[in-house]
Amino acid sequence: MQEQADLVLLNGNVITMDISNMYAEAIAIKKNKIFYVGRNEEAKKLINNSTQVIDLNGKFVMPGFIDSHAHLIGLGESLVFINLRNVKSWEEVIKIISNATKYYKPGEWIIGSGWHQEKFNSKPKPNINGYPIHNELSRVTSENPVLLYHASGHAIFANAKAMEIANINKQTTDPKGGTILRDNNGNPIGIFEENAMNLIIKYWEDYLRKRTKEEIKNDYVKKIQLAINECIKNGITSFHDAGEPFEIVDILNQLADSEKLGIRLYVMINDKIEILKEKLKNYKLTTNRFLNIRAIKLYIDGALGSRGAWLHEPYNDLPNHYGSNVTPLRDLEEICDLAINNNFQVSIHAIGDRANHEVLNLYEKIFKKYPDKKNLRWRIEHAQHLNESDIKRFAQLGIIASMQGIHCTSDASFVIERLGDIRAKEGAYAWRKLLDVGTIICNGTDAPVEEISPIKNFYATVTRKTLEGNYFFPEQKMTRLEALKSYTINGAYASFQEDNLGTITKGKLADIVVLSNDLLNCPEDEILSTKVLYTIIDGKVVYSAN
Repeated sequence: MQEQADLVLLNGNVITMDISNMYAEAIAIKKNKIFYVGRNEEAKKLINNSTQVIDLNGKFVMPGFIDSHAHLIGLGESLVFINLRNVKSWEEVIKIISNATKYYKPGEWIIGSGWHQEKFNSKPKPNINGYPIHNELSRVTSENPVLLYHASGHAIFANAKAMEIANINKQTTDPKGGTILRDNNGNPIGIFEENAMNLIIKYWEDYLRKRTKEEIKNDYVKKIQLAINECIKNGITSFHDAGEPFEIVDILNQLADSEKLGIRLYVMINDKIEILKEKLKNYKLTTNRFLNIRAIKLYIDGALGSRGAWLHEPYNDLPNHYGSNVTPLRDLEEICDLAINNNFQVSIHAIGDRANHEVLNLYEKIFKKYPDKKNLRWRIEHAQHLNESDIKRFAQLGIIASMQGIHCTSDASFVIERLGDIRAKEGAYAWRKLLDVGTIICNGTDAPVEEISPIKNFYATVTRKTLEGNYFFPEQKMTRLEALKSYTINGAYASFQEDNLGTITKGKLADIVVLSNDLLNCPEDEILSTKVLYTIIDGKVVYSAN
C-alpha cells in the first residue's frame, strides 16, 4: 500500500533550486519532510481523506528564504522601539520624540532606532560632519534620557539628559576604537560612534538591569517572538542571527527545547573574549532541528555611513580619516585560534577595504597554522568595499561572502561621497566580480538595519536600482537565478545545513514559500509588488495571506 502525504501542493510553478530536478508542479509532504517533487498526477496518488491539499493555481513556489545575516533581538527591539527608519529630516525626529515624551514618566529612557542623516532631505542645522547637534532635541526632552540608534547600528544619538547620566562632558576622552563627535569648542554634540556607543548604552543597560531576572527574560522572549512572527510573514524560514551573547543563546536554547522557536535559527555567538574562553567549549550544539550553534561573530571595523568602515585611503569627504579598527588584530587572532580548536566557524564583520584585507590576511594565517582543518567555511560579513587585488582571494581561500543586496541601493546615496567614483566603481558591493572568480555569496537583510524583506532585497540584488530610480553600477548585479541561490542553497551551505535545507528535494526538511509573482520571469517593475501567499515550515502552513 502506497504511503499517503500530510500536505500536498498542486498546480504550482515550482523552482526547486535542485539542479537535478529544477522544475516541478507538485510537492507532497509527510510529517516534516518533503516526500515527493514532480507531476500533479503522481502527487494526487498520495492524497487521502486526511491530506491537506492546496491548489496553488500556478503561483510561484521556492525553498523558504534563508536570511543569512540579520539580528533577532535587534529586529524584535525595532518592533518595540520608536521607528525612525522613514524619517526625512532631523526636525521630524525631534517632533516624533517630543510627542513620545507624553507616554513616558520622568526619568524613563526613550529609545528609538533607524534614523540616518544621509537619508534626510536636507542636512540638519546646525551639524557636524552632517550629524545633528543635540541642543534642540535636548530642550524638548529635558526630563528623559534619549537614546536613538543609527540605522547602521554603528552610532547612536544621545540627548543632554542621557549624557548627564553617563557623566559625558568636554573632558571625556574617546575610548579605543570609538569617537565622541564634538563641536569646535570640544563639546560633545550627542553622536557616539563605534566603541564610544558603550559610554551611553552602559547606563541604559544598568537601568534595564533593575528589573527582576524573570522580567528581563520575558522581555527578551517577547522580542524574539515578535521577530520570528515578522520573519514568517515575509517568507523567511531560516535566520542566521549575527551575534548574540551567551545570555540570549541560553534563552533560545530553552525556547527550542520547548518547541517555541517558529523558524530555524543559526546563531553566531558574540561575547567578551574572556567569556568565550570560559564557555565556548560547552556551546557547540544542535538543540533540535530549529536551533544550530556553531559560529562566532566578530567585528574588525564599523559602518560606512558613520565613517567607521576601515579604509586603505582616507574618506573622500573627510580627509585624514580612515575609519576605525574596533577590535585589535591580536584579539581577533586569539579568538580565531579558540574557534578553530573548538570546530567553530568564524564570521567577521568587515566593511571597508582595509578591514576586508586584514581579515583575509588573518584567515590565511590561521589556515596555514592549522593545515589539517578542512571544510571550515569561514565568512566575512558584509564584504562591502574591496580592493581589486583582494577579490580573487575569497575563492582562493574558500571564504564565504555574506553580503546584503539591499545595502547597495540603500547606501548608494552616500557611497560615492564617502569613497569617490573610482573606489566605488572598482570595489563597492562587487557581486559580479566575486561570483566570476567562484566565490559563494549568501544574502540577507541585516535587519533591523534594513527591513526584513527578502523581496526588496532580491529586487536590489538583481537590479541595483534605488527607490529614486537610479542604478548603482549595474554591471555588478546578480542574475535572478544567482540571487535565488544566494537566498536559498548558498545560505544553507554557509550554515553547514545544505543536506537538509536550501532546495525542494525529497528527504529534505519541508521549508517552502509561495509567492504571488514569478521572481525568475516577472517584469522587473513587478518584483516589488510580490506578496508572500504561504509560508511552510517543518511541513506546516504557518502563514497564509488569506
